[in-house]
This record gives sequence, C-alpha cells and structure tokens, in this order.
Amino acid sequence: MASAAKITLVTGANGMVGSRIVARLQDSGAAVVGVGRGPRRAAGNFEYVDLDLRVPEKLAELIGSLRPSGVIHAAAMTDVDACEKDPLEAWLLNVRAVEAAALACRGLSARLTALSTDYVFDGEKGDYAEDDAPNPRGVYARTKRAGEEAALLLAPDVALCRVAVIYSGYQILRRTFASSAAESLRKGQPVKAFLDQVVTPTLADNAAEMVIGVHRSGAQGIFHCAGASAVTRVEFCRALARKLGADEALVEPVRLADLRLPAPRPLRSSLRTDKVRRLLGDGVPLPLDLALDRFLEEGRA
Repeated sequence: MASAAKITLVTGANGMVGSRIVARLQDSGAAVVGVGRGPRRAAGNFEYVDLDLRVPEKLAELIGSLRPSGVIHAAAMTDVDACEKDPLEAWLLNVRAVEAAALACRGLSARLTALSTDYVFDGEKGDYAEDDAPNPRGVYARTKRAGEEAALLLAPDVALCRVAVIYSGYQILRRTFASSAAESLRKGQPVKAFLDQVVTPTLADNAAEMVIGVHRSGAQGIFHCAGASAVTRVEFCRALARKLGADEALVEPVRLADLRLPAPRPLRSSLRTDKVRRLLGDGVPLPLDLALDRFLEEGRA
C-alpha cells in the first residue's frame, strides 16, 4: 500500500457516486481505501473495508488507524421513504457518521469532502445557489442538513458537495429511476413521471468527477455538483425516449401529490452550478443531452 499520507479514504464505495469516485481515483493512480457495507460490489483492485456506519465509532477508528490525507464521505441513507420510517437509522448514517468522519479528520488535519443533497431545500423557489438558506422537510432532508452542519462546523478543512437525482448506467449498481425508465421505454411500456417536480438530474460519474475536482482543489465551503440542466421528470424521460428512438407518448405525466408517498419531496429543488463551473470549468457539469449519451454508453459497457 502507498504511504498513509497519500491515501484517500472513500465511504459509500458500493454506492452510485462512491463507486465512481473510487474508479476515477484509481484511474488517476491515486491510492484508495474504499469503505462499504457488506461485500464489495464496486469494480476495481482497491483495498476494501466492510464497515457498518450505523456504529460511527468504527469509522473514526478506521480513519485514525489509516491516517489518510483526505476523506471523501459519500455514504448515506438515501431512501427517503425508508428514512421517514426509521429516523434513528437515518440519524446514525446521515449525521453521526458525518460527525465521526469530521472529528477524525480534525484530529489528523486531513481534508474532508462530504456529499449532501438538493433535498435540504424546501422546493418553494428552485434554482438554488449555495448561499440560499436550507429549509429541509422530512427525515431524510433534515438529517442530511444536520450532517452538513456537522461537516462544516467540525472539520477545519472541509468542502460540502450537494448532488441531485443521481442516476447511472453501470449494471453493478442498484436500479435508478433512469435505468427503470430506459428499460420500460425499450420494451414499449409506459413510464409514469412527475410533471411538477423540477430537478437537476446528475449522472453519477459526472458527480464523481466534480466531487474529486473540488476535493483536490483545496477549496472550502459548499459546492453544487449537479447536472447542468433543470428539467421536470417528464422532460427527462421524454429526452431519454428520443435518445432511445422510443415513443415519447409512453411517458405518462403524473403529479407528485397523487402518489401519496410517505416522505415529502421538494417540487422545485434545481441547483445552480455557477460556483463549481468557476472552479472546474464551464463544461464540467454536464447538460442533460451529453449526460444521457454517457448514461447509455455506460449501459452498453
């Protein structure tokens, strides 16, 4: 293994964004230790540690023993309805684990980059910039916001990267709204999509690219690492249908309220990416058209 001073520890290594962070770091020649729950699902020849973050002390101990130069904390409980049903587990994973990582990084003078979400906003306004005031609703949103505060308050060298509506074409990962929609459209089956929820869908690999860029830059504070296009779910699915040569009429608009889901979802939570563009370049946050091309290429890989 490379010297500890050069190690980047990545939590959530089995997740959509975390697995792509690990892959990109490996491709760049960096030494990586990936942390996940259960067997390794991410591809690559990196050191993997199976760790239950519901016991946050274990993460603190691991960081203390490895003494990495930086930690990218991508792990979270992201199922918003599951969070609503189990607030204790959501608190452990979305707040206490961040706190443990932040305090461990503080003790080592290591850099921390933590991931968060567009759901910290209430969705009343949309087109949110980094300095807009969060107003989270629901257990998932509230715990993610509390995790943001833990990172920003406790880690002296910290960046916070908010992502939104993550999707990926890589088959080893869990199914997403985009992959399910693509499968249905290919089969000529209808796809229900929200017509009243405006979001900035983010390809997982593009999110990873931005998160690593922010982490390596040394810049501190909050960055929106989301896709460049604000669209409704209906518009997203229709764009996907066009890419697939499928009938756009298969996309059936529905209203979010009609589904009576357990957890609240913000209606207009689109994120502005001006700040990350200034840091990493105008072309880094991908517009929807290019992101969908890459999504479909991933699915063929």
